Amino acid sequence: MRANANGIEIEYDSFGDPGGDPLLLVMGLGAQLTLWDEAFCLMLADRGFHAIRYDNRDVGLSSWFDRAGAPDLMQLMLSAAQGEPVQAPYTLADMADDAAGLLDALSIERAHIVGASMGGMIAQTFAIRHPARTRSLVSVMSATGAPDAESAKPEIMAALMKPPAPNREAQIEQGLELNRTISSPGFPRDERLARERIARDYDRAFHPQGTQRQMAAIVASGSRVEGLGRLAMPTLVIHGEADVLVPPSNGRQTAAAIPGSELMMVEGMGHDLPPDLHERIADAIARNAARS
Repeated sequence: MRANANGIEIEYDSFGDPGGDPLLLVMGLGAQLTLWDEAFCLMLADRGFHAIRYDNRDVGLSSWFDRAGAPDLMQLMLSAAQGEPVQAPYTLADMADDAAGLLDALSIERAHIVGASMGGMIAQTFAIRHPARTRSLVSVMSATGAPDAESAKPEIMAALMKPPAPNREAQIEQGLELNRTISSPGFPRDERLARERIARDYDRAFHPQGTQRQMAAIVASGSRVEGLGRLAMPTLVIHGEADVLVPPSNGRQTAAAIPGSELMMVEGMGHDLPPDLHERIADAIARNAARS
């Protein structure tokens, strides 16, 4: 399904009774809505939520911003490190307003907001910009954007920032290599299912230039610490102790920045949502929502 939202088109789908508690699922860098596993979405529906997942701008079947061109990420990162202003085609604030626009299109006034990785940054930004519309907030394997936040090791960033491979099969192998690098070491990983998902997402919408612009949006958006300190809605921070892409200290820093938030550190969890954790995470989201 598609909605006109914030001046662009947003691709979305949903699970559960439309009369249930609205819950918006926001995915991360370069990731399509399909990375929210259907089984997980159905678990949320079973807990009384009307779970809505969507493609962020510049990814999947939502509007692409190719006319903006490819950003010079190295220059943007250098400028940010030197404290200079950073210009990007759009920011996380724009992406948060996309989420608000989607809720408008669906005639939803308030929702529980759940974001993973960059989606957690968007969810945090949504809560800061639209606090009255945020019933509860869950930030998963994400970060505050603070300048002193711990970064991934250079070899992990190099794996994330690899240029696109020249063809479909090579790109699938590159996706699998990244998946192996950042996935949860403490939980079973199914190589066949991982390959099938990566291939399916490639065929649905392969758009690496959009991922570059999303990365530019992260760099240009700076720190959210001050805004997070003003939040008053029930908030849960979930982070893996084995996350090599967004190190665990980022989860602790996020929870420390948000008054009254709860922190759930998960042993053996990396930078993914392994099926063996779906029930536990769905239960935690429901408990946090019940505090609203």
